[in-house]
Amino acid sequence: MADGKIIMHIDMNAFFASIEQQANPVLRGKPIAVVGGGGRTVITTSSYEARAKGVKTGMAVWEGKRACPELIIVVGDNRKYTYTSSRINEIFRDYTPEVEAFSIDESWLDVTHSLSAFGSAVTIAHLIKARILHSLGITCSIGIAPNKLLAKLASEMQKPDGLTIIDPEDVSRVLERMPVGELCGVGRKTANALNLLSIYTCGELGRCEEERLTRKFGIIGRRLKEMGQGRDNSPVVRYGEESGVKSVGHSSTLERDIDDPLEIRRFLLQLSEMVGARARRYHVSGRTVHLYVRYADFFSSWEKQTTLKSSVNLSDVIYRAALGILDTVELVQPVRLLGIRLSNLRHEVEQLPLFEHERKKLFAAQAMDSINERFGDMVCTLGSLLPGKDKGGSHVISPSWRPAGIKNVDVK
Repeated sequence: MADGKIIMHIDMNAFFASIEQQANPVLRGKPIAVVGGGGRTVITTSSYEARAKGVKTGMAVWEGKRACPELIIVVGDNRKYTYTSSRINEIFRDYTPEVEAFSIDESWLDVTHSLSAFGSAVTIAHLIKARILHSLGITCSIGIAPNKLLAKLASEMQKPDGLTIIDPEDVSRVLERMPVGELCGVGRKTANALNLLSIYTCGELGRCEEERLTRKFGIIGRRLKEMGQGRDNSPVVRYGEESGVKSVGHSSTLERDIDDPLEIRRFLLQLSEMVGARARRYHVSGRTVHLYVRYADFFSSWEKQTTLKSSVNLSDVIYRAALGILDTVELVQPVRLLGIRLSNLRHEVEQLPLFEHERKKLFAAQAMDSINERFGDMVCTLGSLLPGKDKGGSHVISPSWRPAGIKNVDVK
């Protein structure tokens, strides 16, 4: 890889479960499963000891217990996880400024220009592994490759605590028999659609005629063919240099399934306030409000959206738009998860509203934001959220969470 990029993908091993085992020595070496707060019954992650017994992410607790009767259930601590993630990314930046957080437990590093200081990518990988283990007591798996796509693939190949290198001359051999579903960006639906075309491996995908793929998948057909060939020109984007954010959103798994319309509306108001506050903090507003609902059976869900006449970031406007969507739907089951997202964004220019009542609303929102920024999230909130406001869901961390920037969300 001397003539091109050298990219690392670093993936923490069973991140939440590993942190809990490190924090509590009694849990080490035992099968544990981490769940959300308040007794929510879905497993968010499990230790490798539990995985060996068949316990998987997304299982209900009773399913996990059936697979592994000795399974230990641990209620997650999101503050602990986000703190640890930030510490890990600080370590990465000691070896290269080119660090892109993919999620709370995954990052890409471009170490191309770091070799003169550290010697080789393998040396950097071993140094990072040693520092994370020594300072935090947890392990990671690292993939090294010519691009982000292949580095991500490599990091998945030897877990836990693995180190895998894919050299340019080995790309075709590695991909030839690799299932298409192993590629980052090829989800279950896309993999199934490819299988229906008799395309099962990356090798077959890379050799498929581009026209055949574009007929089925549209403009992403060409990208799929490139992925099958192991080609990826996307750069590692460091903090603060991300392209414009396309949406601001938040979702919460509720502590219990609910069907009371008033209670559902209160949760929507809380989510609207969280989304609005983040949008205002980063000076963006959006025209399209999305509402996402997942039902109690875990598998049934829907998402609907409405586009407003003008861009908004005030919480009450977002809330009314979400309610408008909700009123068009008959809920067929109790609800277990709610989410609100603001898209079709534009960056705001500081300008006071023309009408006095709108100025008052803006000043009130800004005052709340200022207090919360100083003293903590939701310290100052809407009066209708005060009764039982601490029961706002399990505060599951979004996969889009980042250690810094608009994707960073204060968690409880």
